[in-house]
Amino acid sequence: MIQPISDEDFRRLTNFIKSQYGITLEQKRQLVTSRLSSMLAEQGYSNFSEFVTQLLKEKNPQKIEQVLNRLTTNYTFFMRETEHFDFFSKVILPELVRKYQHKKSMAIWSAGCSSGEEPYNLSMYIKDYLGMQASQWDTRILATDISQKALTTAKKGIYELPNTIPESWRRKYFKKVEGSRYAVAPDIRNNVIFQTFNLMDPIKFRTKFDVIFCRNVMIYFDQPTKDALVRRFYDATVPGGYLMISHSENLSKDAPYATVAPSTFQKR
Repeated sequence: MIQPISDEDFRRLTNFIKSQYGITLEQKRQLVTSRLSSMLAEQGYSNFSEFVTQLLKEKNPQKIEQVLNRLTTNYTFFMRETEHFDFFSKVILPELVRKYQHKKSMAIWSAGCSSGEEPYNLSMYIKDYLGMQASQWDTRILATDISQKALTTAKKGIYELPNTIPESWRRKYFKKVEGSRYAVAPDIRNNVIFQTFNLMDPIKFRTKFDVIFCRNVMIYFDQPTKDALVRRFYDATVPGGYLMISHSENLSKDAPYATVAPSTFQKR
């Protein structure tokens, strides 16, 4: 039986997680205790103090990721919040195709991509929209997450498909592997570049982005952390570019983007 976490150990652990990864857990003591206790027992610890001390001393990436995976939910699915995909396919894609007809490339970032459904979904919309022209364009999507475990699942690209996936897409963009499990088709998989990235780090990618999707990520951050991240996103967006967040999230009134649709913002 793991002893309850002390005030001091809870403070040390939550301060470390917030400073390094932006995740705010100060009000979630019950969640932290319940989700980590079984892991501590499995690893042979009898109390939180020893575990927290070792974690903060070693800063072992694998152990930290184990903790983060327990405390956050890498939950996503295909066709999530379809209003965003509608806006993307009906407004943003036509705009980008007109704008980049000469250079035939666009830059899209799925920030906090979890197990990969979002960037694969975006690739399907792009391929559908471009049709026969798709092979002439560079539409590769950058997909990042802090969790190596989530990225491993994403790279495999094997999923149980929801009924919301159109039948034509099921035939075009997936291959049945076993039972109800399907593998994402190679041309869709090859259109996504997966990379580990901590959203608390400076954003120094080579290119600025036409669209940044960051949905159901900022729910873990407090307002100052969100505001700072949104400013970094703004600096990493091209003029006229877009930021899309989840319907359950919001931006501050003084956020630099202009609102153009529900949970959809543009750098004017």
